[in-house]
Amino acid sequence: MNRFVLCLVAALAGTAPVVPAAGQELAAGLAVSPVVIAPPATPLAATIKAGLSAAYYSAARDTAAYREAQDLYFFYGARHFEPIWLDQGSDGEVAFSASAQRIMRLFGEAAELGLDPADYLTPELDLAPSGADPASLAALETRFSAAVMRYATHLYTGRLDPRKVNPLLDIAPKALDETALLMELASSDEPEKVLAALEPTHPQYLALKKALAAFDESGANRPPQLAEGPTLRSGMSDPRVPTLRTRLELPASDSLVYDDTLVEAVKAFQIAHALDVDGAVGPATRSALNGGLPVTRADILANMERWRWMPRDLGEFHVFVNIPEFRLRINRDGVEEYTTRVVVGTVKNQTPIFSDNIRHVVVNPYWNVPSSIIRGEVAPAVLRNPAYLDSQNMDLLYNGTPVSPWQVNWSMVSTSNFPFRVRQRPGPGNALGQIKFLFPNKHDVYLHDTPSKSLFARDLRAFSHGCVRVENPMEFADALMANEPTISRASLEAMFGPSERWVNPTRQIPVHLAYFTVKVTDDGELVSFGDVYGHNAAVIEAMGLGTLPELAPEIIAAAEPVPAAANTLSP
Repeated sequence: MNRFVLCLVAALAGTAPVVPAAGQELAAGLAVSPVVIAPPATPLAATIKAGLSAAYYSAARDTAAYREAQDLYFFYGARHFEPIWLDQGSDGEVAFSASAQRIMRLFGEAAELGLDPADYLTPELDLAPSGADPASLAALETRFSAAVMRYATHLYTGRLDPRKVNPLLDIAPKALDETALLMELASSDEPEKVLAALEPTHPQYLALKKALAAFDESGANRPPQLAEGPTLRSGMSDPRVPTLRTRLELPASDSLVYDDTLVEAVKAFQIAHALDVDGAVGPATRSALNGGLPVTRADILANMERWRWMPRDLGEFHVFVNIPEFRLRINRDGVEEYTTRVVVGTVKNQTPIFSDNIRHVVVNPYWNVPSSIIRGEVAPAVLRNPAYLDSQNMDLLYNGTPVSPWQVNWSMVSTSNFPFRVRQRPGPGNALGQIKFLFPNKHDVYLHDTPSKSLFARDLRAFSHGCVRVENPMEFADALMANEPTISRASLEAMFGPSERWVNPTRQIPVHLAYFTVKVTDDGELVSFGDVYGHNAAVIEAMGLGTLPELAPEIIAAAEPVPAAANTLSP
């Protein structure tokens, strides 16, 4: 027996309509509200009833098998024991119904949706061994319903529970109303349309689905590859120039000069791919021109899976941070209104993946230093230099009152008895910069400014303790407050000073910290980003598409210490 039918039966048991007395059979043992069991009207229904009755009355009372058999009996009893998936012809032969056969065709085409047909077309759905045996037919009916709901669930919310892949994939699977869905399928002449409505409608998901249909695993669909070499700049002569012209679909030429036409074409490419627009071909632009890392079929399937995890509705106006891309976007009605670079957490201190709502903007923020940073960084620094807190514009607090760090036994910091907090005051050197954007969450991460601006110039930007640093925070604030008539960049900058100021927008703004290593450009190209936290590889392994590879160079680089000049204390 299966969970979704039990849920359905439980719902129907309390709401079944009362039929005329002559057509009623009241289920025994229900003291509160009787469940109406309608008599079977066809031979097949009578066979289903016999099989369910045998299972019901043979099970020992007060056992799970008894409760499951009872619930199934009530469910089908409420519908005259008519099966959803089986039909019986005039000759007595039992076959799958037209709806079941149409759904089985969907099962066979599941690979086109990035799913595995073998998850649904199981040997249990073989009709032949059932014959006319009532118990076998009843079990077959239930197993087919189980396969349908498995397919629906995979399509709607994914094959995996994200949190079982990694706790930092903090995404609760979406709840599917299985009762309503099964009833809709039972009454629909077009079950394909009912199930198709469960598929994500996000443009990137649909683009990946289209790319999957045309994907060539051999790599023949990769663009012409630009070889490594020095950064190409205006006026240089380089043997890679003809390849670059081919890649950018410019007229062929024997010239090796990186001329103004190429500079403008590269700028257009950089704009389209959210790169720094300088007209030069450095490592980041070269990687994008080459399509990023080679994309495999498994990469596409894993990214489609993660799109199924996302909320169905991202919000008409929302913030979207794609961690492997190190980029933030504000989208309105599916159109990008603003974008900027971000710095995210290191491999050791990963930025979690989840969705929430921005509720507050804080100007001149205090930084309440997390206990992990106090233990790992602040306390060792104070033990070396008791004046460290003063040098960092920090207060040591006991019950909210500043106390002298000289009077504290800092060796106790690793114990649960350390009762002090550390807070950095507003100011130019504050780790949060001049502004932060709060969406209160259990991970205590948020978006914020930073005084460490140099890190934004790097291609790989995984340097924080988990929060997301925004390159142009006041530009972002202005774009974020586009729907707030009384809040703007100017009004926020007017608050700059020594005192923390909280601003509460009238509308909460959805924010999504997401993880996608492959995207499809407007012209249909697949572009990949480094799997900086290894989530993509973990999903591939959990889906049975491959094993975890060794860490790629970009992941290893992200785990390396930040150079001393950039390694400032920061969230």
